[in-house]
Amino acid sequence: MLGTASAMPVPDRNPSAQALSVHGRYFLVDCGEGAQRSMVRFGVPLQRIDSVFITHVHGDHVYGLDGFLSTLAMGGRQAPLDIYGPRNLGPMLKFFLSYNEWIGFELRFHPLEMKAPEVIMETKSLQVLALPLKHGVDTYGYIFREKEPQWNVEKEAVEKYALTLTEIGSLKRGEDVVRPDGTVIPNAEVAYKPFAPRSYAYISDTAPFPEEASWLKGVDVLYHEATFLSEYEEQALKRLHTTTLQAAQLALEAGVGKLIIAHYSSRNTDPDVYQAECRTLFPETYAARDGDVFEISRN
Repeated sequence: MLGTASAMPVPDRNPSAQALSVHGRYFLVDCGEGAQRSMVRFGVPLQRIDSVFITHVHGDHVYGLDGFLSTLAMGGRQAPLDIYGPRNLGPMLKFFLSYNEWIGFELRFHPLEMKAPEVIMETKSLQVLALPLKHGVDTYGYIFREKEPQWNVEKEAVEKYALTLTEIGSLKRGEDVVRPDGTVIPNAEVAYKPFAPRSYAYISDTAPFPEEASWLKGVDVLYHEATFLSEYEEQALKRLHTTTLQAAQLALEAGVGKLIIAHYSSRNTDPDVYQAECRTLFPETYAARDGDVFEISRN
């Protein structure tokens, strides 16, 4: 957690930013002011950031991006950097490049424009989806899902059955081995899944909307903004934000494993108050503070 505040500055936390590590790859999700300083402070390797995911162009989610990109350039980065975000992020990046022509790496901007969740990035082990949110400007959330891993074959089984490379390949794909003499080696007896795929959703500024729970169904860990305590529900509605109890109700309806909340209003300095309200509906709620580290685990 690189930043857990909302738009107004406060002394003890930065605006929205998170670093997500997946199988040794690092992703930056939102980049409010102070994000790169938080990365240095909390030991996140700036130059290893693989891709950046911006939810929307409000300042508390994007005003740290220019400084971060400049630092990468001064540090000698050469690898391309992929940036995903709403289409109106494009002019901001173009303006940055207009006075930073000297940077030595390629910025690859991927503009988002969808009305339902869509896959926007895939690697060998990961799939990233973007989904539209309900805010005053084009805003997108992100879901990070591990792909199903190949099966691992027990070493003892390789020797016991004198498995060939072709047979091992079949078992890794989840298939049974059927030999010419009719012998069947069941996959379930000699192979196993090394891990169960995990999922993480990042939902920033949004008012509740009907499809949200179904789109987030079953994610292991959900980060959701909870800008306002429940007593300020009317303000949340006007500003297209979410309250504590609305976030908790969503987590309940979506059947998520764990709820992390942040993006706190500057009027409240104690995240524990937010956490307590959420836990009246969803006990597995955790109010984040800058510098917190969360392990994403299965439900």
